[in-house]
Amino acid sequence: MTLRALIADDEHLARRLLREYLLPHADVSVVAEADNGLDAARAITELKPDLVFLDIQMPRLTGLEVLTLTGRRDGVIFTTAYDQHAMQAFELHAVDYLLKPFTQARFDAALARARRLLGQAAPGLEQLVAPGPVLTRVLVRDGSGAGMQVLTVDTIDYIEAQADQVAFHSAGREHLKTQRISELEAQLDPARFVRVHRSFIINLAALQGLEKTDSDAHVARMKNGKRIPVSRSGYERLRATL
Repeated sequence: MTLRALIADDEHLARRLLREYLLPHADVSVVAEADNGLDAARAITELKPDLVFLDIQMPRLTGLEVLTLTGRRDGVIFTTAYDQHAMQAFELHAVDYLLKPFTQARFDAALARARRLLGQAAPGLEQLVAPGPVLTRVLVRDGSGAGMQVLTVDTIDYIEAQADQVAFHSAGREHLKTQRISELEAQLDPARFVRVHRSFIINLAALQGLEKTDSDAHVARMKNGKRIPVSRSGYERLRATL
């Protein structure tokens, strides 16, 4: 089976070296290159490569931010000149962490490890790694649906589950991302974002007030005028947070 690879590094010579190191591996095909973090995040989201060779210090987004924004957790090999980010890289489930300059043999060893791990989840792995950082930015499709953009979490009024996607409502616009709302809930700051319904998470900073309906249920009245249903468990979560 051919493995599809993305090379992301802001240095042309570094990208060329990785291509040369891949030449002996006929089953690996480079499907894209990126010279900045935002393009790397777009390529991961749109192309879904099997392997990602990712530098850390890049323009627009760092390699660590790329993984946080895309949620990518498999097949990632970091290639960097900085050793201080190794612990955070492995917390994000990186396959390996190659310090520049590295040899063909060291590269081959990392690739062999990636082959073994692809598609496999080590039992108990989630208990061995620290929780990921609180989400501060998300990568979403833009209004046209053709491109991607970074959305700051602080600007989000509420989040709505729509089938296999979530819709981020911000400044009167809707931005879509393919993700489960339960997975997203675990990444957000619980002191600022509360899941008030199985289909809705609200930003407390955008909450205007709570109203009781005729049926003794509750709705959240947002500052933008939107009224969002609040379930019984969601109401208890709101009371505990406010």
